[in-house]
Amino acid sequence: MRGLPEHVGKRPPAYPPYPKAKPSLNDGDTFAALTPEIVLDGLLTDGLAVRGVSVRGDSHRWDGSCRQDAMTITRIGAPDKELLVLAVADGVGSSRRSHVAAHDATRRVAGRLHQIAADLHQALAQEDLATLNGLANRVIATSVEDLRRAWGAGSDPDYSDRDYATTLHVLLVPSDPALRQRALIGVGDGGLLILRDGRWYGGPGADEAMVDTRTAALPVSYGSAVTHIVTTAPGDVLVLGTDGIVNPINQEREVAERLAGYWGSGEVPALSDFLWQAQLRARTYDDDRTVICVWEGATR
Repeated sequence: MRGLPEHVGKRPPAYPPYPKAKPSLNDGDTFAALTPEIVLDGLLTDGLAVRGVSVRGDSHRWDGSCRQDAMTITRIGAPDKELLVLAVADGVGSSRRSHVAAHDATRRVAGRLHQIAADLHQALAQEDLATLNGLANRVIATSVEDLRRAWGAGSDPDYSDRDYATTLHVLLVPSDPALRQRALIGVGDGGLLILRDGRWYGGPGADEAMVDTRTAALPVSYGSAVTHIVTTAPGDVLVLGTDGIVNPINQEREVAERLAGYWGSGEVPALSDFLWQAQLRARTYDDDRTVICVWEGATR
């Protein structure tokens, strides 16, 4: 048995590595009270393996607040032009309903992307970044309006857009193994790293940085989504994450090395192993953590 998650550094993190408290229905926030500690998901297609987990951070486990991160893994489009939609969101901690915003945003955007899946697939196949960027921003804008209407029509008498702030990052991956282009759509901090031959690429300061450090957030505190087209190769591992996982990889050498060892070995972990690996702890990094990994060229 694996036991408790590992930690790096000479001293363990200040918080214990297990849940201490959880919201109650008596608190009046039904969504928070019913939000699970962990969401774990994955799939295997021809040449692609996906593992994803969203875990409540140690500080939230300690103070009894719910997980404010969210993720969605799904498939859209016709079978011959299918895309995987991998989405992560980080509810802004200072916003009262950010946990709802993160959850709803990943699902609403996935639904809107499904409506234009054929156009997205064509833009990716042609490496047409301008068209892809236009489609992506139209989806984000439409989804934001959908969400604002839904939240405003809800049971909260004190509704305010700023109570529902969340970041959002979406990776579109064609199921066709012959198509090597992937699309990254992002608003706010977090983003995509690539693990290739044991080294991390795409972090802040890189020539092709795919990790954002902006404080932008949906539904109102953003200008536009940032879109990238990424070309991958068999053996690459794509790591899409909120800042709860991206920051320690970029800022703590031991975390980066340990996770590179876990995920860059060429072996796709079982879901239970992936959950344990993704919870690698480091002192002061106590936020929610959401990460979706794609193993390119995987056969199992």
